[in-house]
Amino acid sequence: MSLFGLGSRNQKTFRPKKSAPSGSKGAQLKKHIDATLGSGNLREAVRLPPGEDLNEWLAINAVDFFNQVNILYGTLTEFCTPSTCPTMTAGAKYEYRWADGVTIKKPIEVSAPKYVEYLMEWIETQLDNESIFPQKLGAPFPPNFQDVVKTVFKRLFRVYAHIYHSHFQMIMSLKEEAHLNTCFKHFVLFTWEFRLIDQGELAPLYELVESILKR
Repeated sequence: MSLFGLGSRNQKTFRPKKSAPSGSKGAQLKKHIDATLGSGNLREAVRLPPGEDLNEWLAINAVDFFNQVNILYGTLTEFCTPSTCPTMTAGAKYEYRWADGVTIKKPIEVSAPKYVEYLMEWIETQLDNESIFPQKLGAPFPPNFQDVVKTVFKRLFRVYAHIYHSHFQMIMSLKEEAHLNTCFKHFVLFTWEFRLIDQGELAPLYELVESILKR
């Protein structure tokens, strides 16, 4: 069964791939990511290329990781439903409630698919906001850019945490575990390299994170 061959799915949750910032430098950075990923050396792939701007590197990778998580979760939308996952959990100890600080200021309990829908919509809004993620290379990034990026990665981690705790058996039956593990390893190495997620947030998958970092 192919990654995309699961029939109908919630189109609001499963989004089309987003593109990296336009311009020759954006294309160069994307080529660098693809080339270094192709080498199989993920530790090398996450490092800031010499002479490149950190914010541009964070921005282009944020789009890539958003697309990766979007596709991974998209394979599970038939199985992650309000009845199977009435709350957004990562094991018995961790439950996530949604708030975006704008339309929903007080955290609310929602089903996992609703949480992921809110989460992906929130990230997409940030990525589409040119005052936060400038599309033209060389345009200035806002002073709070890295704070926004940290929130993006923190929220993407929660999708991984839910997938591993609630849907790993299904991932295995779809024969997607190698792909999931590679994507998550890349994600962990990148967020660790730039200290994007607080250690406390990693607790639901701490043993897996630790094993990745020790390799």
